[in-house]
Amino acid sequence: MAAEALMAPGRRVVVAEAMPTPARKFLMAGKSGLNLTKAEPLPAFARGIAGGTGGCLPPDPRGYLWTAAGEFGPEAVRDWAEGLGIALFTGSTGRVFPVGMKASPLLRAWLARLRAGGVDLRSRWRWVGMQDGWLFAAPEGPRVLQPRVTVLALGGASWPRLGSDGAWVPMLEAAGVAVAPFRPANMGFRVDWSAPMARVFGAAVKGTAIRAGDAVSRGEWVITQQGIEGGGVYAVAAAIRDGASAAVDLAPDLDHDALAARFAQPRGRLSLGNWLRRIWGDPARVALTLEWGQPLPSDPAGWAARAKALPLRHAGPMGLSRAISSAGGIAAAALTPDLELRARPGVFAAGEMLDWEAPTGGYLLTTCLATGRRAGEAAARRLADQDAATAR
Repeated sequence: MAAEALMAPGRRVVVAEAMPTPARKFLMAGKSGLNLTKAEPLPAFARGIAGGTGGCLPPDPRGYLWTAAGEFGPEAVRDWAEGLGIALFTGSTGRVFPVGMKASPLLRAWLARLRAGGVDLRSRWRWVGMQDGWLFAAPEGPRVLQPRVTVLALGGASWPRLGSDGAWVPMLEAAGVAVAPFRPANMGFRVDWSAPMARVFGAAVKGTAIRAGDAVSRGEWVITQQGIEGGGVYAVAAAIRDGASAAVDLAPDLDHDALAARFAQPRGRLSLGNWLRRIWGDPARVALTLEWGQPLPSDPAGWAARAKALPLRHAGPMGLSRAISSAGGIAAAALTPDLELRARPGVFAAGEMLDWEAPTGGYLLTTCLATGRRAGEAAARRLADQDAATAR
């Protein structure tokens, strides 16, 4: 996005890509359907983004979803993708996807437009330091670039095998840039399951609600050997990570009395497990009731109360290597409103290397695109100012 904002006739733009091929995390995001954005008004969309410059609600001029040309939110992302020839559709939850659901067609069209605009993409060029310029480890050996402006889009620290390993942190800290420690975001939680839970490993949990502090998620999640993962967990992961106690409502569409009536069914000679299976009709709910419902209630009202607020017991968040994204990064105070590093004039930063976080569901990708555009536009303005000063 930064290169796209910078490219212009007669201007040389180089993208130094550390990996053998570009946009690996973007492609990973498209493996289960590329959720580009969410169809909702910008103020509502911006409320899903935390940290960083201190908020994105209009008319805050420092919000991540704003550029010199105005807002860059869900509608702008749609226009951008459709401008690359990608047909989009909006799902029942408001999430926006390419009709083909894949990231690769969009990436191919995007790279073709950049190449046509004169952008020079150099693979396996990894930034390793600042020595009389920007020092890179390249296939042909060490190389130094001395650009007039630079945009850093080095990623956070999640999914390091895709390239965003946080190795840039010591280099920027040595240059006087404050960086907040990275923490996992949009991640699952480790659970030390009892042996009987093995029978439901891999089971999807649908139609429940997870409450953590003021956050509520109705999304689907999965019971795994390591713990719990999936969109329904990721939506409230930040609150749980930051200390909020969490509870699962196994029947959010039933009130307490209706649920108590279900538990009033006589058990007779049925085993506890079979009785619960008759009530729930779902092995995953049965297993979770037995796992997290201890000590088990003795009356219908108690069963209903427990099922409406089943304690979510976990052993902490899964690590950065398994997190969808990361919180932390370059501190807001280290940046100008144009995402320029105060300690390094002419150097801008974008994407997950900034200190912010957002849930999945389009918020994360849209904000990465918006910050790239914002940083690129600011870098282009600096070049124009330099040219104007030279001309005078």
